[in-house]
Amino acid sequence: MKILCAVKRVVDYNVKIRVKTDQSGVETSNVKFSMNPFDEIAVEEAVRLKEAGKATEIVVVSIGPAQAQETLRTALAMGADRAILVQTDMETQPLAVAKLLKALVEKEAPGMVILGKQAIDDDCNQTGQMLAALLGWGQGTFASKIVAGDGAVAVTREIDGGLETVELKLPAVVTADLRLNEPRYASLPNIMKAKKKPLETITPDALGVDVTPRLKTVKVAEPAKRQAGIKVPDIATLVDKLKNEARVI
Repeated sequence: MKILCAVKRVVDYNVKIRVKTDQSGVETSNVKFSMNPFDEIAVEEAVRLKEAGKATEIVVVSIGPAQAQETLRTALAMGADRAILVQTDMETQPLAVAKLLKALVEKEAPGMVILGKQAIDDDCNQTGQMLAALLGWGQGTFASKIVAGDGAVAVTREIDGGLETVELKLPAVVTADLRLNEPRYASLPNIMKAKKKPLETITPDALGVDVTPRLKTVKVAEPAKRQAGIKVPDIATLVDKLKNEARVI
C-alpha cells in the first residue's frame, strides 16, 4: 500500500507571532519556519505503518514556496521515500489545497492519505474533510490510533464524549491528532540520505487547479491584553466582585 502524506511549512510553534503594522497578516520576515506539528505526527505514523509492513511506499507532498523543500527534506529524513512540491507563492486556502491533493491522489493512486488535522497558522481544520468529500472516500478525523488491516483501517477518534473507533474501507483519508504518536528526531545519517532522495517540483497549473484565493482577510489583530489580577481579603469580597463587577454569578 502506498501512503500519501501532506505536510505544510508554517511559522515554528516556538516563535512569538507578531502582527504586521498594517494589520494585513502576521510577520514572516526573518522568522523560523518548520513542519506543521500535526503533519509531523502524520509522517511519523506513515513511517511506523511502513516499518510494520503495512505500507510499501511513502510519498510526502507540500504546497507552497520553494523554501518548502526544506520541510519535505525533513519528512524524507524521517523515513519518507520521495517528495513532491507543488510550488506556488500565492496564499493557499483549504479548498485549493484539497483540489491539488485530489489531483495528486489521482496521479499517485495511494491506498491511504494521512495529514495533520489542522495547521497551526490558520487553524482551519478543513483540508482533510474537503479532500475526502472530493474523492468520495471514507474519512477518520482526529485520529489517536490507527490500525491497518487487509483492505480496511480502524481509526480511533477523539471526540467530545471520549473515544470513537470507526472502520474505513481503503482507500481512505485520515487526519492525525496530537496523541497519535510522538515524532522521531531525524538522525544525521538519515538527513544526509534525504538529500539524495527524489524531490519532484510541479505547478498548480500542471495539475489543472486554480489556487486563486476565494476568501479575503479583512484585518488581523492581536488579542486584547489580559488585565492584572487582584487579591481580595476574604470570600465575601470575592463573591461580591464576581457578582457585581465581573457579573459571572
